[in-house]
Amino acid sequence: MSEEIPSFSLLPSPDCGEAVRQVREIMARRARGKVPLALVHTYGCQQNVSDSEKIKGFLAQMGFSFTEAPEEADFILFNTCAVREHAEDRVFGNVGALKNVKRRHPKTLIAVCGCMMEEEKAAERIHSVFPFVGLVFGTHVIHKFPQLMLRALTENRRVFERGDDSEDRAIPEGLPVRRDGTVKAWLTVMYGCNNFCSYCIVPYVRGRERSREPDAILEEFRELVKAGYKDITLLGQNVNSYGKTLSKPVSFSTLLRRLDEVEGDYRIRFMTSHPKDLTNEMIDTIAAGRHICHHLHLPFQSGNNRVLKEMNRGYTREQYLDLIAYAKKKIPALSLTSDVIVGFPGESYEEFQDTVDLIRRVEFTSLFTFIYSPRAGTRAAALPDPVPQAEKTKWLQELCAEQEKIAAARCASSVGTVQRVLIEKKNRKTGLLTGRTDGNIVVDFAGDPALIGRFAEVRITSARNWILGGKLIEPKTDTNYY
Repeated sequence: MSEEIPSFSLLPSPDCGEAVRQVREIMARRARGKVPLALVHTYGCQQNVSDSEKIKGFLAQMGFSFTEAPEEADFILFNTCAVREHAEDRVFGNVGALKNVKRRHPKTLIAVCGCMMEEEKAAERIHSVFPFVGLVFGTHVIHKFPQLMLRALTENRRVFERGDDSEDRAIPEGLPVRRDGTVKAWLTVMYGCNNFCSYCIVPYVRGRERSREPDAILEEFRELVKAGYKDITLLGQNVNSYGKTLSKPVSFSTLLRRLDEVEGDYRIRFMTSHPKDLTNEMIDTIAAGRHICHHLHLPFQSGNNRVLKEMNRGYTREQYLDLIAYAKKKIPALSLTSDVIVGFPGESYEEFQDTVDLIRRVEFTSLFTFIYSPRAGTRAAALPDPVPQAEKTKWLQELCAEQEKIAAARCASSVGTVQRVLIEKKNRKTGLLTGRTDGNIVVDFAGDPALIGRFAEVRITSARNWILGGKLIEPKTDTNYY
C-alpha cells in the first residue's frame, strides 16, 4: 500500500485549447442570456475549492460568467466530497433538486465531479438515479474538462470519465485559475495520500502522493504575491511528506524556506500536517520564518493509543504531546488547531476520555470535531461498532463543551493585546470589518471598508468563545503604515 508512485508533469494538450474554442462558440449560441452563465458549487475541503477554481478558470476562457442561481445557469456543476456519509447524502439530495431546473430549462447542462465520482457506487447511483446529469468526471481528469464538456455538448449521450492508473500519476500544470477572492489564495503543492488511515477514503479517491516540482510552486507563489494576495495557504493531504516522489527529493521545510524568501507583505499557511511526519526541523522552520504563520493545524484524531493503532495513524499519544511541547517551546505564541473523530468503531467511553484529557493538556485554539462516519472500502468500515449513534452524539457534545471552555479562556487572554490583523471583508449584518490574526483567530472591529485586503494593528477589547472584538489603531499620519 505504501509503494511510492513517481510524479510527472502534465501540460494541457493542443486539443484542450481547441475544445475551449469550440465550447465558447457553442455556448455563445446556446446561452439564454447575452453571455452563458455557470454555477459551480463546491463541497468539502480546500483542495476541492482549489480544483473548482481551476474548473472556473476553464469556464471563464469559454466565455462564461458566474451565478449562484440555478434557474439562471446554462451550466451547473457540483464538485463533491466523499469524506463523510453526510456530505454524500447532501450531494444526492441537492442533485435531485435539479430535476425541476432541467425540466424547465432542457438545454442546461448539469455536471457532477470530484471525490464522490471516484467511488464506483456513487458514480453508478448518479448514472442510474439521475438521468438528467449529462457529465460526470473524477478528480484525476480536471485537465481534460474542456474536452469532456465539448463531448457532453456535441455527442448525443451522457459523458462519464473517471481516473485510471496513468492519470493517477500525472501532475496537471499550466491550468487556468479563476480565484474566488482577492485576499486569500490556495496553492496546491501535492496531491494524494499514502497513509491509508483505516477510516479514510482519500487515498482511494485522490490516489497516491504526487508532489509538484518546487520551481513550479515557486513561480505560482511569486505570481500570487505580485497580484497582491496576502494570505496564501499551501495545500496537500499530508504536506509534511512533500517531495518524496520527486526525482530529486525536496523536503517541505526546504520548500517553505524558499517561499519565505520571496519579498513582499504576506502570510504563508499550510495544511494538512500529519503528526508522524512532522519533524523538529519543520517546527524550527516555522519559528524562524519571516512570513510563516505561527499557526499549526495538526490532526490528532484520538487521544488513546489503542484507538490510534486501530486508525493506523503511525504515532502514539506520547509522541504527539512531545511534538506539541517542542513546538510550544520554540514558538511560544503558537496557535494550535486539530481534527478529532469521536466514536471510532470499538472505542469505549474510557478511551474517549483520553481524548478529552489530551485537549485539556494541549489547549487548542479550536477543533474540527466529527462523529465517525463509515466509508465503504476502508478497513474501519468492517470493524464491530457497538456504541449507538445517540451515545456518540453525547460524547461529541461533552468534547465540544470542554473545548468551548478552553477556547473562551484562550480568547480572553488576548484582551488588551495588540494583534496584526489581515482585514478580509465587511460583515453584512454588523457592519464591522472582519479579519484574522496570525494565529487564524477571527477579529471584528469598526473601520473603513477601504482597508479590506490590508494588514492593520488592532487592540483586542473583548472576547467570545471563537471571535475577538477590537479597536483599530490608527496609523501615524507621517507614515505609510497600510
